Amino acid sequence: MDLGEAYRGKRVLLTGHTGFKGAWLVLWLRRLGAEVGAVALPPGTEPNLWSALGLEKEVRSEYADIRDSGRLRALVDTFRPELVFHLAAQALVLPSYEDPVGTFATNLMGTVNLLEACRHQPSIRAMVVVTSDKCYRQPGRRPFREDDPLGGEDPYSASKACAELATAAYRHSYFQEGVGLATVRAGNVIGGGDWAAHRLVPDLVRAFQQGRTPGIRRPEARRPWQHVLDPLDGYLRLGAKLAAEPGPWSGPWNVGPTPEQAWTVAQVADACCRAWGGTASWIREDTPSGLEAERLELDGSRIQERLGWTPRWTVEAAIERSVRWYRAFADGVPARVLCETDLEARG
Repeated sequence: MDLGEAYRGKRVLLTGHTGFKGAWLVLWLRRLGAEVGAVALPPGTEPNLWSALGLEKEVRSEYADIRDSGRLRALVDTFRPELVFHLAAQALVLPSYEDPVGTFATNLMGTVNLLEACRHQPSIRAMVVVTSDKCYRQPGRRPFREDDPLGGEDPYSASKACAELATAAYRHSYFQEGVGLATVRAGNVIGGGDWAAHRLVPDLVRAFQQGRTPGIRRPEARRPWQHVLDPLDGYLRLGAKLAAEPGPWSGPWNVGPTPEQAWTVAQVADACCRAWGGTASWIREDTPSGLEAERLELDGSRIQERLGWTPRWTVEAAIERSVRWYRAFADGVPARVLCETDLEARG
């Protein structure tokens, strides 16, 4: 598939562009020649990838809260997008325990607000709603498939399951004719430019840069890991298919890594230590039990068979590339140069 041909000159609306995945996706869309409109809260960390990339003059960026339905409807009506990628979210498990109301308001009602705004906008041809691998009912005895039951034993996971249900209801009720609407469930993404707290690789890198030995919670937990560019490639390819032929491509999709990429937290931490070098190491951190699922794995066979999409980089390669990115950024190499290099390397 020629993504440049699919997106060149298209008006694409993206929510959550100030986040880690969102900033990467904006850069990729601009490289493809898309006209990008973007809606998000101001960046939540300093540094942050959105500011570091310097894309403000190339994008119609608006700081707005997706919980504000009136403002969101006005922005959609003004920009008149052809494709929509919805990434805006409260994206972390531990903060969801601290603010469950805000988590549900953003992840469920923010999604509903966007769906409601988009169903009244005749320019839209396709929507990709990003949820999470944590939307499935736990525990998992095998890799989750798209038709497995949804659920969630913590506010974040449950809010993402709710977003899936709301999107399915809108798809069946309002988006049957001429508009493709899909949800995508990726694994744990890593890559340069993520400075969020409570994420494994950024926490490790911060500690290594400060000469500390980081504590790791639940090192035996297993997760599907992938470089950020892998799921974004899946989102872009799916969006193009949805716009061209809505019916066969609408619905839920796992955009996750292969079974070999389901690593324990300890394995990822060890690989980060190897990539960093020197005396880098980690220790177990005591954390109350029951906060997060012990095992998460995705079955990505559907998208691999139907769309021909597969992850390009192994977990080891993704970790090495991520550590290299952070080291180079700390040495003064601009974030845009580093991200462009990764995009070129991916091909």
